[in-house]
Amino acid sequence: MIDKNKIPKHLAIIMDGNGRWARLRSLSRTAGHREGIKRVKEIVKAAGELGVKVITLFAFSSENWSRPKKEIALLMRYLNNFLGREIRELDKKNIRFLCLGRAEPLPASIQKKIKEAELRTKNNTGLTVALALNYGARQEIIDAVGDFVNDLLADRAKIKDLDEEMFSRYLYTAKLPDPDLLIRTSGEKRLSNFLLWQLSYTELYFTDKLWPDFGPGDLKAALEEYQSRDRRFGGI
Repeated sequence: MIDKNKIPKHLAIIMDGNGRWARLRSLSRTAGHREGIKRVKEIVKAAGELGVKVITLFAFSSENWSRPKKEIALLMRYLNNFLGREIRELDKKNIRFLCLGRAEPLPASIQKKIKEAELRTKNNTGLTVALALNYGARQEIIDAVGDFVNDLLADRAKIKDLDEEMFSRYLYTAKLPDPDLLIRTSGEKRLSNFLLWQLSYTELYFTDKLWPDFGPGDLKAALEEYQSRDRRFGGI
């Protein structure tokens, strides 16, 4: 049974396995991505109902630009449709939307819609949905260092004041708590350059389920496993 008093505040998910799901069914990768989007809607809804405050979804990495151009174009079209249609629904449900990652080289039309979506939902007080898009943890840390150095040069910061808390304010996730639980689907057991700084004390949960097969019941199983663990954060 799920203990509502021990729900992770921040849940991060590496949504892996769309392509393999499609291949196992002799379908196109397009079909896999389409089915994966359906799971996003279901899991976001289920997470909110269970009491999760923040859910971060790894949608497109900075390394994914090496994929076939046709597949990238399709993913950008799906993203464009999501930003145009689903954001209205998120707003109605009091959900705040954030995007984590570099704006370039995303298409200008998508950059514009992201800014509009963030502005439209910024005052919402319910679940926060963060989409990691054109995201890479190493580039995030490099960008944070660059911003800190710029503040040093402009006399807006001092080296003596730099600590973990201060540095975290320069990350893409500055407005978010660190994840309590990371779920990765598809059987892979690696972080793939995702939230490397933020996952220092996060509980990790790996499942063989491919993302299009991962439903609300699987989410509950992951939360039950999380609640069975003793989080000591380096203590005894």
